[in-house]
Amino acid sequence: MCEFKVFLEGEKVMEDVIFARSEGNNVVLRDVVGETAMFEDVKILEVDVTATRLILQRLQQGCPAH
Repeated sequence: MCEFKVFLEGEKVMEDVIFARSEGNNVVLRDVVGETAMFEDVKILEVDVTATRLILQRLQQGCPAH
């Protein structure tokens, strides 16, 4: 089985992940023991099976004020 390490903004936020699902602006992750975590306002940027790495990226929140 392939378990992933999950990174957000360069920081490892979860490991041993075997399931990932995008739900709108959120990503739901589940690890090998069944623990689930939801990350809000993110998207899956990259899945690298060889490196067993999944990278999340924060979504842009609107346009900056001028």
